[in-house]
Amino acid sequence: QVAAASGHTVVLVDQSDEILKKSTKGIEESLKRVTKKKFADKPEAGAEFIKKTLKNLTTSTDAASVVHSTDLVIEAIVENLEVKNKLFKTLDKFAPEHTIFASNTSSLQITKMANATTRQDRFGGLHFFNPVPMMKLVEVIKTPMTSQKTFESLVDFSKAVGKSPVSCKDTPGFIVNRLLVPYMMEAVRLFERGDASKEDIDVAMKLGAGYPMGPFELLDYVGLDTSKYIIDGWHSLEPNNPLFAPSPLLNKLVEEKKLGKKTGEGFYKYK
Repeated sequence: QVAAASGHTVVLVDQSDEILKKSTKGIEESLKRVTKKKFADKPEAGAEFIKKTLKNLTTSTDAASVVHSTDLVIEAIVENLEVKNKLFKTLDKFAPEHTIFASNTSSLQITKMANATTRQDRFGGLHFFNPVPMMKLVEVIKTPMTSQKTFESLVDFSKAVGKSPVSCKDTPGFIVNRLLVPYMMEAVRLFERGDASKEDIDVAMKLGAGYPMGPFELLDYVGLDTSKYIIDGWHSLEPNNPLFAPSPLLNKLVEEKKLGKKTGEGFYKYK
């Protein structure tokens, strides 16, 4: 949506036509919300903007057949290294030499994905934040093999889609999650020890640190399964790092399928 709205030609690829129909409808709804604010007093210009954006967007279920005409591939599939590497390996065979590959992963090593291809110098990370149309930040990740030209292209693309890029090396969690996930885990440990209630911890961080959400609200919003997945991955990389220690309570909630907002219950209950 963000790339199409800024004049880029986009092919959205997913596993089935059904998913793609749902995605296109979601983009259309999202664009309507954007235009309500952006073109509040000019509904005609708003309608034109939506039409123009959707014209830049086509869909496909076959990534290999469309990749031959792309300059940039952004992968945003399931957070599983094997699955990602399999996709990149396939696309590497069909993509032109100049095409840059990027992953939107929040927790996996970019270097390991780049190594699945023959274009390590044309591979980087582009980590967008949810919800992407609203959030201004993009983390641009440079591996030891990413060329300066590729890095600059990724920074330029981020600016061209109206975002503010920050740069980081290929370190676990990059900048935001490296600070955010241990903070959320520390909040859970504080609660596990019985030092404070989750409600009071949330109020304290909102009013004391100016955060828009408390750590437990944020965990429920992100998804407890996602947070557990990230911390488990980091723990296996650095088992002696106390910041990456797993939490029995988080594990228990995930086991009980209480994953947060998306399942109606996590640390809090949702109607």
